[in-house]
Amino acid sequence: MSISRFEDIIAWQKARELNKILYIALKQNRDYYYKDQILRASLSIMNNIAEGFGRKSEKEFIHFLSISNGSCNEVRSMLYLGLDFNYFDDKKFSELYKLTTEIGCIINGLSKSIKLNPTPRTRTKY
Repeated sequence: MSISRFEDIIAWQKARELNKILYIALKQNRDYYYKDQILRASLSIMNNIAEGFGRKSEKEFIHFLSISNGSCNEVRSMLYLGLDFNYFDDKKFSELYKLTTEIGCIINGLSKSIKLNPTPRTRTKY
């Protein structure tokens, strides 16, 4: 499989989907601190994938994937708070939790793949 653009990375695509869902779900939410924090963390997932992809080395890309995964965990943590304060119902919480878990697994798999099969910066193997 050949990936020449960050937009082709499945974790980035899923993170974009997560952002769209969160923005819609929190559109009317007036807890601006909560809303700002979870949305920043969610944006960080996709933006760190994109930024890392554009870096000069595989080591840097892996570092940015690690940051992205940390942001994914932050979103998951914030989802619990949103559930506690009734910002999300159980169904929406489950949907978002599942998506963040899936994104984290994909990021971890990508990172492991890069470590096991380093490639030239042409990024043709993943």
